[in-house]
Amino acid sequence: MNKFIPKETNYSIPVSYRKMENLHIVFWLLKDISWCMIWKPLGITMIFPTLIVSIIIAWRTRKIVSELCHNVAITVWIMANSYWMISEFFQFDSMLVWKDITYKHLAIIPFTIGIFLLAYYYIIWKPKHKNEFETM
Repeated sequence: MNKFIPKETNYSIPVSYRKMENLHIVFWLLKDISWCMIWKPLGITMIFPTLIVSIIIAWRTRKIVSELCHNVAITVWIMANSYWMISEFFQFDSMLVWKDITYKHLAIIPFTIGIFLLAYYYIIWKPKHKNEFETM
């Protein structure tokens, strides 16, 4: 443990930020419930507030690399998830793009970006910055 950072360092989130994060969960759940229930208009509409709030959260945490990496990973997850939902809503999910790859499989691109971002953080960035404050 870094001798300059107390063992129990507190990370506090302003109430206004926390309220936005909690509202983000509501948007996300409404989007996914709409997907499950095949409520196309609500599902598609909920992509926008879910994604916008996710981007705002990532922007607000940009000075703490651990938070930024995880929040950007969440943002690309929402993008992948939203694309997948749209592909099912408009029934092009099972259409072939190339060989056995369907349009639904293209959601793997943003999912993979999120995984690579977190891998970068845990494998490269974090080990090189052991003395810096991080939440993870």
